Formats: sequence, C-alpha cells, structure tokens
Amino acid sequence: MKCWPLLLLSLLPLWAHALDVGDRLAPWTLLDQFDHAYSLDDQAQTLLVARSMDGAKMVDAALQGQPKGYLEGRHVVFVADIERMPRLIAKMFAVPAMRSYDYRIMLDRDGRVAPRYPGAVDKVLWLTLEKGRLVGQQEFATAEQLREALKKAGR
Repeated sequence: MKCWPLLLLSLLPLWAHALDVGDRLAPWTLLDQFDHAYSLDDQAQTLLVARSMDGAKMVDAALQGQPKGYLEGRHVVFVADIERMPRLIAKMFAVPAMRSYDYRIMLDRDGRVAPRYPGAVDKVLWLTLEKGRLVGQQEFATAEQLREALKKAGR
C-alpha cells in the first residue's frame, strides 16, 4: 500500500511532458547522421518520431523509391531515438549505414527529445505542426499507412 504514492509520484513527470493541441513545441537541436546540426523551427510542418529500430525501419520502408529531399520538400523532420542502442554499435555500424539513406535523420542519441512526445514504441508518431504549434497527432503501425500519409502531406 505504501508503494502506490511513490509510483504515482514517479509517473508525474511523464504527465508533465504530454502535449496538447495548441501547445508550442519546445526548441531543440540534434545532429543528423552526418553530424550536421538541425534546430526545430517554425518551418517544420510534420515531425516523425521513431522510438525503436522497428519504427525506424517502418519509416525507411515508407520512403523506399522516393527521391533525395522528399521529406525536406514536404517540411517533414524525422527524429530517431537511438538512446538505447549501444554507443559502439551506433558509432561503428548503425550511423555509418544511415549515411547511405536519401533522407535526413535527426539522431536523439541521449533521449533528450523523443521522450517529449509520448507514443507507442512500436509505432511511428506523426505530429502535425503549424508555426511551431501542435495542431494534430497520430500514430502509424505500417509503412503503407505512413507512405500514404506522406503522399497526402505533399499536396
């Protein structure tokens, strides 16, 4: 019985990070797979967040066959949470492999950004933005659904 208050108090910070429609996203800066910095700005219209390798693979599958600059042309920013990946694996294998992709990936190496946006680990979170404010969100469980949403975002 004594552990319930402690459990509730430990979950309090998670509720504090929840975003509501109309909230302005806090600014952040991450490095991409080429170690180039990107800062979230008011130009971004969509923020994709993948919290796992499965989520990142889903984004990759959705982008297969798309030209270089496809995401940027749609004002889409892709954040991959790689905090749980062992640093040596990330440095030696995963990040170098990502350099062959035709799209930019903002790498959340320390878990500073992705946890701000709650969602399922096995899905890709889609945040719709307007001038830095959240106007909608959804999650995708398949590459096909994500591919269709990206096509619509380009219209």
